[in-house]
Amino acid sequence: MSKNPYITEELEFLAETAEKFAQKYIAPGFLERDQSRVFDRDLVKKMGEMGFIAPELPEQYGGQGMGCLAAGVIHEAIAKADLSFSYINLLASLNGQILAEHGKPEVVEPWLNKLTAGEAIFSIALTEPRGGSDAANLRLKIEREGDEYVINGEKTSISAADQADASVVFGRTGSIEDGAHGVSALLVPMNLPGITTTRFECHGQRAIGRGSIFFDNVRVPVSHLLGDENKGFVQVMQGFDFSRALIGLQVLAVARVSLDEAWEYAVQREAFGKPLSAFQGVSHPLADYETQIEAARLLCLQTLWLKDNHLPHTAEAGMCKWWGPKLAYDVIHQCLLTFGHAGYDRGVMEQRLRDVLGFQIGDGTAQIMKTIIARHKAGRKAVPA
Repeated sequence: MSKNPYITEELEFLAETAEKFAQKYIAPGFLERDQSRVFDRDLVKKMGEMGFIAPELPEQYGGQGMGCLAAGVIHEAIAKADLSFSYINLLASLNGQILAEHGKPEVVEPWLNKLTAGEAIFSIALTEPRGGSDAANLRLKIEREGDEYVINGEKTSISAADQADASVVFGRTGSIEDGAHGVSALLVPMNLPGITTTRFECHGQRAIGRGSIFFDNVRVPVSHLLGDENKGFVQVMQGFDFSRALIGLQVLAVARVSLDEAWEYAVQREAFGKPLSAFQGVSHPLADYETQIEAARLLCLQTLWLKDNHLPHTAEAGMCKWWGPKLAYDVIHQCLLTFGHAGYDRGVMEQRLRDVLGFQIGDGTAQIMKTIIARHKAGRKAVPA
C-alpha cells in the first residue's frame, strides 16, 4: 500500500517505471545538454513511445486518459534527471489541455497525436516585450481577412521558441481598451511564412532555451482559433492552474534529489573526527528543508487531486507556483553549500540551481501568484491589482 494518500499503487508503479527510464536515458546527458543546448529528438520520441507525454489526454488524442496526478508523478521522475528536459512534459500537458478543450477536433487531433508521440514540441506564446505579468495588455495584432487570421507582432521570453513545431499564440483581436476581453488564442504551425525566431543566452534551462518569435503577416486558417474570438485569454488561461501545480512538482523533485545527495555527503564527509552530519549547523538546515519539501509536495499533489476531481484549485495552484520554485532554489543553495567547493564547481548542483531559478520569473511571478491567492480570500474587488 502506498504511504501517500494521493498516490495509488498504480501511480507508484508508473512513477518507478518513469524513474528507471529517466535515470537510464535522460540523466546521463544532463550536463552535456546544458553546454550544447541541443535536444535529442529521438529521446523525446522514446519518451512518447513509453506514454510519458501528456498521459492525462483522452486516448483519441494519443493520451492514456490517466488523470493529472499521473502527469505529476511522471513529471517528477523526468525533472529529477533533468529539469530542462522535463519542460517537454510541462509544455505538452499545458498545450495539450488547451488544444483538447478549446480546439476544433479535426484541426487539433493530428497535432495532439504528434505531441503525445514525442514527434512535436509546442511552445506557448504569451509574453511580449512590453511586459510579462500584465499578460492581458497584449499588443500582437490578429486581424481577420476572410477565412484567415493575419498575425503581426513579437512575442518574447518564450520557452522552446526556436525548437517548437507549433505554438499557442495569444494576440489582440479586439481593442486595447477591451483588455483581457479582446484577446484570442490561435494554434500556429511554426513553419509558416513570415515567422522568424531568435534564442537568448539564458542563465539556466539552456537545453529548452528561451527566445523571441516575430510574426510578419503570418496567415493562419480561421479554423485554428482556440476557444471563442475575444475570449481566448479568459478561457485558455484557466489551463495555467494545471501547469502551476506541475511546476511545483518539477522543481521540488530537483530539490529532493539534491537533498538526498547532501545527506549522503554529510554522513560520509568527516571534519574534526566526526561526520559532518554530527554538527547541527549542517544537519538542522537540511532537516528544516526536509520538512518543507514534504509539505510543499503534498500541496502540489493535492492541487492535482482537486483538478482530477473537478474541484476549485486556482488558489492552491498559485501557492504551488510561488512556494515551490523559491523553496527549491533555497534548498539547492543550501545543498551546494553543504558540498562546499565541490558544489561550487561547474557540475550537477550548480546547474540545478541555475535551472530552478527561472521558475521564479516565468509562468507567473510570486507577486502575481500571491495576488491570485489574495483575490480568492478577499474577493476581486478588495484586491483589484
